[in-house]
Amino acid sequence: MTTPQTLPPEPEQAQRCFVIGPIGDPHATHGSPEHEAYEHHLGVFEQVIAPACEKYGITAVRADGIAHAGDINEQICRHVVESDLVVADVTGGNPNVMYELGLRHITGKPTIHIGEAGQLPFDIASIRTIRYQRSRSHLVAARREIESALEAGRRDGFELLTPARVLRGLQAGDEPPSAADGGSGEDEDPPGLLDDFAVIEDGVDEMTADMEEITKTIETIGALTEQSATEMLDLTQANAPVSARLAAVARYAETIGAPARELNAVATAFAERMTNLDSGIRAALGLIEMTPPEERGEGAEEFLEQLMSLDETAQEGLAQIGSFGTSASAMTRVSRHLRKPVKEISGAVRQLTSAITRMGEWAAKARTLARGSTA
Repeated sequence: MTTPQTLPPEPEQAQRCFVIGPIGDPHATHGSPEHEAYEHHLGVFEQVIAPACEKYGITAVRADGIAHAGDINEQICRHVVESDLVVADVTGGNPNVMYELGLRHITGKPTIHIGEAGQLPFDIASIRTIRYQRSRSHLVAARREIESALEAGRRDGFELLTPARVLRGLQAGDEPPSAADGGSGEDEDPPGLLDDFAVIEDGVDEMTADMEEITKTIETIGALTEQSATEMLDLTQANAPVSARLAAVARYAETIGAPARELNAVATAFAERMTNLDSGIRAALGLIEMTPPEERGEGAEEFLEQLMSLDETAQEGLAQIGSFGTSASAMTRVSRHLRKPVKEISGAVRQLTSAITRMGEWAAKARTLARGSTA
């Protein structure tokens, strides 16, 4: 079993709450989305988070409120890791916020999640999140929910999101003890960080295999399409009747049916694997960043290289996938026989495009860390 994390009951100095979330741009043009985001999230901080913390003697601060001089990125990381409490506004799934949240989860320290209703990232659905709306009454309700969470956390302890769960991208919740475990319910041999990296690397290996399978399937559909195009050209040159051409289209639709379904199935598995690994990979990247380059070891460098290599492979296929999706959409105008396989292909393209974009975020961070280790 895991012990819930609590705030110190009687601290010698004021407890600190670091607030991570979108900030916006206070210097942006008035009325612009960036300036409106700044006003909105500042309002949430001043009207909701800070008063709720103040009720329990906790001082809340945002990144733009850090007064000390120095490297702001390093200071943010230290606040994320060292603060007694973190309140994370996950509205919109901002990549920097999700990265900082993953870093916080590694510590196992108390964390409260909030977010604007309708704008919550789907990959933290298993984590309890206080939802708010922009009306004054809903903001008051959100403040009270945070106060209740603080009260319950101080009394009973906060839910512990262990590094193993985060790094593996698993949903929170203990597995029931088995007979082989002796029924003690105690985690006597928890996984270490190297074990967690191994789990993530296995997942990345599986994603690499998915990409290879996707590429092969696209090539198969492309070859079948080329054969069909040749047949259609021959029929056209022979001035064949429309019925003959329609029969050829029906045969083509039948031949690409199986690979189209396979493409969508593999794309679905790829996207799901991406979602499950996202928080874990972001947390792993955060752990690497917190570790001095000379202490990382070969495993961390290999992990960064693996992410960069996977992204390069995916980016090479993205252009092919995009043009493939455009061609597939145009097929539906030829015959109704093609609608079903084209639907499968289009679904695969949508999932892959979204997943590969997220993969690019991993690789960008990996490149930054890799450059830092060679500087």
